[in-house]
Amino acid sequence: MTALRPPPFDPADAAAAAARFAALAEPDVAYAVVDSPVGALVAAVTPQGLVRLAYEDFNGGLDEVLDSLAARLSPRILEAPARLDAVRRELEEYFAGRREAFDFPIDWTLYSDFGRRVLQATAAIPFGHTATYGQVAAQAGNAKASRAAGRALGANPIPIVVPCHRVIGTSGKLTGYTGGMHRKEALLRLEGIAF
Repeated sequence: MTALRPPPFDPADAAAAAARFAALAEPDVAYAVVDSPVGALVAAVTPQGLVRLAYEDFNGGLDEVLDSLAARLSPRILEAPARLDAVRRELEEYFAGRREAFDFPIDWTLYSDFGRRVLQATAAIPFGHTATYGQVAAQAGNAKASRAAGRALGANPIPIVVPCHRVIGTSGKLTGYTGGMHRKEALLRLEGIAF
């Protein structure tokens, strides 16, 4: 009787097979790290659109952002910068002052019903304008839910594109921001709003 042995392992063959798979695989989530004037951003898309735009340093780093996406969406995540070319281009145009609205699709999968309505109302705030939490809550269908609107905006998975930096307190003062107040102020200055 002959002993069974595993087939020979060639690291070069394994690397080539992995490269072929990565080139042909359709991930559920594709991501890239995008440099910006307000810090490194982790951008992630699904076939439906942009699903996450995270401040890398504010969200525990790249691995934490990817772990969260794997837990909430799918573990089939692949770094694929080319799939985020439109997102990167439009962000560059926004930061260069050549774009006031984003045209790429958004995947609203990560949101509850009320949270989605809050973020969609926030996405409708025009460039260079602000709204209060109460106004956003009213647009989302519940004028008395300004605190709930604030919580939804505090958990906004797509800052900048869904411009929660444009939402201010009823008093007209700046309030918290998911990436830190320095970023909120920088984004508002970029849009010509001084505080």
